[in-house]
This record gives sequence, C-alpha cells and structure tokens, in this order.
Amino acid sequence: MAATQVLKSEWTKIKSVQSTVWTLSLSAIATIALGVLISILSRNEFKNMSAEDKLTFDPTFVSFAGTSLGQLAMIVFGVLVVSNEYSTGMIRTSLAAVPQRGTFLFSKITVAAALALAVGMATSFTAFFLGQAILGDLRAGIGDPGVLRAVIGGGLYMTLIALFSMGVAAMLRSPMLALGILMPVFFLLAPILGNVSATKKVGQYLPDQAGSKIMQVVPPLDDDTPYGPWGGLLIMALWAVAAVSCGYVLLKRRDA
Repeated sequence: MAATQVLKSEWTKIKSVQSTVWTLSLSAIATIALGVLISILSRNEFKNMSAEDKLTFDPTFVSFAGTSLGQLAMIVFGVLVVSNEYSTGMIRTSLAAVPQRGTFLFSKITVAAALALAVGMATSFTAFFLGQAILGDLRAGIGDPGVLRAVIGGGLYMTLIALFSMGVAAMLRSPMLALGILMPVFFLLAPILGNVSATKKVGQYLPDQAGSKIMQVVPPLDDDTPYGPWGGLLIMALWAVAAVSCGYVLLKRRDA
C-alpha cells in the first residue's frame, strides 16, 4: 500500500474513533478554561503579592497555567491513537494490510502529531490572548521579547507530549499499562523530582520539566537551570524521539 494511502487510512481511523476526538477537544478546553481562571485569580491577587513575586510575575506563563491539566488529555490521546488497535485486536488486520511496520507506525504518528500540533497551536494562541485580555494592565504583548516564542512553544510542547505518549504506547501496547505509567510519571514523579532540592538536578531533565521552560518569559529569581527555553524543548524532543524509536524497534521484533 502506498504511503499516501496509509496516511489517509490512519486519518480515517483517528477521526472515526470518538474517544480520540473527544480527548483532543478536552485538552483544548481544559487548557484554556484553567488558564482563564488562573489569570482572573492572578489579576485579583497581584496587589497582595510580595515584592519578589511581583518582580518575577510572568503574565505569559500565567496564561498557560492550564497546560498542566490539558496535557493529561493529550497524553490520553497519544496513548489511544496507538494502543486502540491492540485492545480491539484490529492490529492484526492493520499489519496484514500494511506489512511494512515502519510505514504503518510512522504514518499513524505523523497524522496524530499533525492533529496534536494544530490543536496545540490553536489552544496556545487562544489561551494567551484570553489570559492577557483578563490580566488588563498586567498583560504582555505578543510582540514583547520572548512572548511569541513562548506561545509557539506552548503548541510544540503539547505536540511533544502526544508524541512521547505515542512512543510509550507503541512499546507497551496496552492502553491501561501505558496510562498507568505515564500518569504517575507526569503528575507525581516529575513534580516531586523537579521541586525537591536533592533530586532537582535529575528532575529538570524529565520531559515536562524541561519542555515547559519554553513557555516561560520571566525566569524565577533563583533559576539555575543549565539550559534555556529552546534547550529545554530540545531535551523534551529527544525524549519523544527515543520513545518513538523504541516503540518502532519493538514493533518490528514482536508478533502482532
């Protein structure tokens, strides 16, 4: 089967499964809604902040406060896109139709990543402009230094979250097992390792801890991170490439 036909087939599969469509929609809604809420709270509490907090106040990053919740749905999307066929048994039919396993996997990942990128970018720009409108006099402009980079980076961050999740799902094949590992890593392990002084040097190299740096415009006063915004996104991209590569190797070696 030609590569273009495989891409069309994967597009049809994704749009025909309601759970994947809903998770993408939920990712956007959660990110924007929580960002709006945090922007309202930040505007109301700004006058009560300490001088240090006012100095490091980052209106752009405030807009992206909902990303921590929205990425949960993006993780689910990435896992379901890859592992749904394993849980339903359709993987045998798919591999019979497309015996070139590399073509099969990378076509699926390409279509899903393009969708994640489109939704991620739309979500990032919407969250930013809504958040800044709410912040009023505290707002940042899209033309301010570092702001456009942060907004574009927000969309790229969500895309890499989906890519990493797809790679892990390709390795584990089971949606429950993949989610059972990814959720604790992103929502328990990474925050703990990234905020405890004894493990911070290790935690700052985890995918979300490194990748989220791209959305910061005003760094914390005590920031001693050894990489910048693009360096952090590169680290996250390397995690995603590693996960997808491992998933491909295992797909080639294992039976359906």
